[in-house]
Amino acid sequence: MNKTITNSQFNFPGQKSVYHGKVREVYTLENDLLLMIATDRLSAFDVVMPKGIPYKGQILNQIATQMMRATEDLVPNWLLATPDPNVAIGKACEPFKVEMVIRGYLSGHAAREYNLGKRILCGVEMPEGMVENDQFSTPIITPATKAEAGDHDEDISKENILKRGIVTKEDYVVLEDYTRKLFKRGTELAAKRGLILVDTKYEFGKTKEGEIVLIDEIHTPDSSRYFYAKGYQERQLNREPQKQLSKEFVRQWLIKNGFQGLEGQSVPKMSDEYINVVSERYIELFENITGEKFIRADVRNIDDRILKNVLAYLKS
Repeated sequence: MNKTITNSQFNFPGQKSVYHGKVREVYTLENDLLLMIATDRLSAFDVVMPKGIPYKGQILNQIATQMMRATEDLVPNWLLATPDPNVAIGKACEPFKVEMVIRGYLSGHAAREYNLGKRILCGVEMPEGMVENDQFSTPIITPATKAEAGDHDEDISKENILKRGIVTKEDYVVLEDYTRKLFKRGTELAAKRGLILVDTKYEFGKTKEGEIVLIDEIHTPDSSRYFYAKGYQERQLNREPQKQLSKEFVRQWLIKNGFQGLEGQSVPKMSDEYINVVSERYIELFENITGEKFIRADVRNIDDRILKNVLAYLKS
């Protein structure tokens, strides 16, 4: 097995605090800087799996960096630099406590709810007569509350977000506008790669100057779902499953093995062989989404590598 980074205990110069998320470690530094380490932890159904996935953190960090650069003309973002394959450094902000989920197709969570007979998701009506993976006439925004560590994200409507004061009406207008612009650009970028951007989530924060910026990851296989465009219509007509590029394959494996993150369920054991299969699938995702060959970083001593690269950046 390749070495993985599943936790970090750094003490960087000017470090003020550290937050351990499901798959990321966020270090707050002086001078309003945030340092985010993308670990190799794998989360599904809001539960962190026991084993790390080799190169997963590098893959997510590098895809997110590329996509941030490809959308910064539309929406301002937090990113300043990526001094290490697993590290991003950017502007500190106060995160909004909602995830802006946008769906172009009836897939994943939306499809599971639809198949249970539900036609309202987060206050948005879904048309009758759809089948799984059909395209919505217009992409729908179905927000979710940001859960604390160990808790589940929860669906929430725009009306309840405003009613509970989670986001002001003025700010929500901006979040919704940015979400639609980013999804449109993401759809265009995916199409150039022969892919369909099915659904995704965006997270935003506000800088101390009051600017709303895009934060966290964007258009990665953990935050997004892709289909291969070639054969999509034929598979829909034949009611066949779509060829996906996302971590949905992990969720489906967990479901088949009796786990959906529900109370009383235990995470099934992932063999080393399956861990390597997941790693190879993530590399496939990277190469298809970016159009670039994935170059494995040196993982002989990940902590030393990260520390060396971060120190060099901070000194510069």
